[in-house]
Amino acid sequence: MDEISSDPASPQFAARRAKAREELDAIDPAKNPELLNAAPADPLRRDWFEAVYRLAQNDPARVPWANLAPHPLTKAWVGAQAKGVSGLRALDVGCGLGDNAECLAAAGAKVTAFDLVPAAVEWARTRFPRTEVEYQGADLFALPNAWRGAFDLVHECYTLQALSAPLLPQALAALASLLTPNGKLLLIARARDEDAASEGPPWPLPPSIFAEARRQGLTPLSIEDIAATADVGRRHWRALFGRAEGRAL
Repeated sequence: MDEISSDPASPQFAARRAKAREELDAIDPAKNPELLNAAPADPLRRDWFEAVYRLAQNDPARVPWANLAPHPLTKAWVGAQAKGVSGLRALDVGCGLGDNAECLAAAGAKVTAFDLVPAAVEWARTRFPRTEVEYQGADLFALPNAWRGAFDLVHECYTLQALSAPLLPQALAALASLLTPNGKLLLIARARDEDAASEGPPWPLPPSIFAEARRQGLTPLSIEDIAATADVGRRHWRALFGRAEGRAL
């Protein structure tokens, strides 16, 4: 691919992405009831996510969430931290091609990053051959025991919104379990009103996600309701949580 066609702002990149979205939607059981009824149970949509990377054939335009740059809300948050993130042990959840993990590492954090799909992990390693990030394959619902209570900062961008509603309590509990006693969870997701229709995936998160987070051992420290802008495109939540005091993990 030449430089222009690999530029996410280019018309060529946008055209390839639009075509890929149509093709991927057509094979997504979550968007096609007939496929869902015929397919074996796959609540994490693992098969579909693996298909995304397999069909991409090393073209990032064909990975719908790969913009080859940190998420703007992540980058802005990291840059705004008065004490910085330098020296913090950080975990990037659902790392994809690695841009958010590398943003945290560039700010001095000691970063572990994981993805459900091994091909995503390998692609991230290839993109950043001199990285200090430790990239791993892992499942949010079956995390390594060594990660329990081990991270000062957990970064979650767009993973929760890719899960169906019944999985969210368990996912939030898993995220809470990763935090040190003074650790923080940074959550970034598309947002919707509580009573708004939600067609997905992805499924924008309603305000009730914050009450559920409290039930799963997380204390909201700040909740930003960010309107659509040129940078983020749609309404988003950016929320920071701490581990609930006295909560056993």
